[in-house]
Amino acid sequence: MTNQPINKSTNQLIYALQLADNALILGHRISEWCGHGPVLEQDIAITNTALDHLGQARSFYQFAANVFNALPADQKANFFSSPVLQNKIAAGENIDEDDLAYLRDGWDFRNVLLVEQPNKDWAFTVIRSFFYDAYNFYFYTELQKSKVAELAAIAEKSLKEVTYHLRWSSEWVIRLGDGTDESHERMQEAVNERWAYTGELFQMSEADKAMLAEGMGVDLNGIKPLWEQRVAEVLQEATITMPANTWMQEGGKEGRHSEHLGYILAELQFMQRAYPNMEW
Repeated sequence: MTNQPINKSTNQLIYALQLADNALILGHRISEWCGHGPVLEQDIAITNTALDHLGQARSFYQFAANVFNALPADQKANFFSSPVLQNKIAAGENIDEDDLAYLRDGWDFRNVLLVEQPNKDWAFTVIRSFFYDAYNFYFYTELQKSKVAELAAIAEKSLKEVTYHLRWSSEWVIRLGDGTDESHERMQEAVNERWAYTGELFQMSEADKAMLAEGMGVDLNGIKPLWEQRVAEVLQEATITMPANTWMQEGGKEGRHSEHLGYILAELQFMQRAYPNMEW
């Protein structure tokens, strides 16, 4: 994303893209388990969770597209770095949710690094979901208070799904952590590795700060203690030691990603890139 004048509309746009990208990329990651779950019931459960994230992404992308299409032409011109999107915008065409998901390049994505990390095994998948689900639960709880009616409505609807996600992932963390010696060891290893990606969840981007100041966004510093308490309680019940390291990965919200995002987008965007303007 190139440098653009920042105003209320562009802050709303960037904010919505952060939320949409988190949901899309995590949903895609989780969907990789479809047909590969440890048992049939959990295969179906995690696939449904992926669909929930996709639905949330779609809602935020629809909102973001509407905000973008209402911007003045000079602010639209170089907002995205993707040549494909730039050509479409230059032709005076509106963009839609599919364009935002399939035609943006990796450096235009604003998702946190946590959600793009590989699944590895069931323990790594479960702890990634748990860390994010706990964050999402408190985030959507607060986003319901947003002065932007569309964002508040998406949060209210999504919170019902996220409540289930948190219960599901919490139960699996406890089940594996307080299970066999092997499951405990694997869960501790997953916690140790994924912990360094949790700090970025609470780093306030410029869009986060601006939206909070306008009463439209969420105070991430305010929900952090709630997240920490919830995580500590579940890990304690799971007999898992919470990591002591405080150094955290960062960069995703600014468009700096791990190599994993490129592989995700290559798979996710292949059909649309190979057959432009295809319609079902």
